[in-house]
Amino acid sequence: MYRLLGLLGGLSAAIDLGSGAALDESLTRCVVATRFAHALGCPQDEVAEVLYTALLQHVGCTAYAYEAGLVWGDDVAVTRYAVRTDFASAREVLREWVPGIAAASGRSRARVLATTLATARSFGAAAPVATCEVARAASRDLGLPDRVQRALGSVTASWDGTGVPHERGAAIPRSTRVVHVASAAVGTALYAGVPAALARLSRWSGSVLDPGLVAAFVADGSDLLDGVDELDAYQAVLDAEPDPVRRVPDSAVVDVAQTFGRIVDLKCPGTLGHSDAVAALAERAALALGLDDDAARLRLAGHLHDLGKVGVPSSVWARATAPTATEQEQARLHAYHGERVVGRVPELALVARLVGEHHERLDGSGYHRGLTAPYLSLASRVLAAADAYRARLEGRPGTPPEPPARAAAWMRAQAGGGRLDPDAVDAVLGGAARDKGGHRVRPSGLTRRQVEVLRLVARGLSNAEIARELVISRRTAEHHVQDVYARAGVSSRAGVAMYALRHGLVESPGTGAAPGDE
Repeated sequence: MYRLLGLLGGLSAAIDLGSGAALDESLTRCVVATRFAHALGCPQDEVAEVLYTALLQHVGCTAYAYEAGLVWGDDVAVTRYAVRTDFASAREVLREWVPGIAAASGRSRARVLATTLATARSFGAAAPVATCEVARAASRDLGLPDRVQRALGSVTASWDGTGVPHERGAAIPRSTRVVHVASAAVGTALYAGVPAALARLSRWSGSVLDPGLVAAFVADGSDLLDGVDELDAYQAVLDAEPDPVRRVPDSAVVDVAQTFGRIVDLKCPGTLGHSDAVAALAERAALALGLDDDAARLRLAGHLHDLGKVGVPSSVWARATAPTATEQEQARLHAYHGERVVGRVPELALVARLVGEHHERLDGSGYHRGLTAPYLSLASRVLAAADAYRARLEGRPGTPPEPPARAAAWMRAQAGGGRLDPDAVDAVLGGAARDKGGHRVRPSGLTRRQVEVLRLVARGLSNAEIARELVISRRTAEHHVQDVYARAGVSSRAGVAMYALRHGLVESPGTGAAPGDE
């Protein structure tokens, strides 16, 4: 049995990376929110609800990353400064958002302001919806209680009703309101100090934040924020969980890993389903090679291998041309960050090593350590081969998607040139040949055409692009898109993508079949 909070607490560092937060901000927010809930006299079950809501508040940070990257380039900076800004206050927009985004994007403040004004309506409505839908879907897939799912589904609401969803006042779950106050306090205290944090709470009281809870927090603020910059945050969170602590069977660890892998894949529509596919392919190849003891770890590593990508701007992953030298260095950091995040969970130490080595090559030309053959286990070589093969099928910046035969030829050339392991390559290609996509029943009464539309929406295509792709009128495409949203019960691209992943509807390049078709 695993302690769920131990898993989520360690992996929460990925959320900090994706939201541009300080290291361990999610854990620190969790500790302070739990202290606050106790100070308010909340019952134990509500304290636990606050704890998980605070820890996972920004779990939807990748939901609108692709769209934000198209507008601003650096989606991580967008999230970082968005949570620091009350957009109903022109003063805060000019003081927090504009200079922050200008510095991160290299644009002038005038240009940032102009873009903000031009995109405010669409961005302000769409981004929070996507964030909440992904947060709620992730908490459901993690097996968290309905009340936590409900609380996470309201993380972008505001006390005055100007947020999304358009709840106001006491209609917003109390656990969400408690987390809002603790989050604003911690996020400010970590970079500007406790007095600045309490001042921000006072400014946001009655607009973003519940004024009653702000008054209660400010009254005890110094105690609630005591030592936040010196915490052993991971242990403090474990100590803060009320009894009975939540435990999950060993088999549930895969669900946790899969959920985080899918959140990563949302960064770029072109990588949707990548982590699931690598996990399945690596496990299949390991079993073919007789690596029975490594197969389960490889499956976990397959889901988690790209976790570090959340800290790299989505524009790096979504560009159509080869990355610049600077962007290449940014991209290479993802293996390092992924290893560091996964390694925070003691039980996943061996998985973390696989994650850190998935871009290493036998001749030392890989990254992030530049290891050579004697230092790479066969399990690491299998994961590297599985990731490389899927990347060729899906395409990457500067490399268009390739058909299976051409991707396989490239893999064999890499093995022949001493970069990839020949046995690992053979096992991966053999496993890919056996994967024919499977046969799925279409959920929610979706027609075959609607499944096609759903996949295109998940890939980020507009209604006009869907119409051209399927050779139908734009009006027909719009009708199908609305039906897809209604049947999936979501209203954002990210929500559709999570639905497609959960139901096995993501088209898998090179399998020879499209899951979900009958």
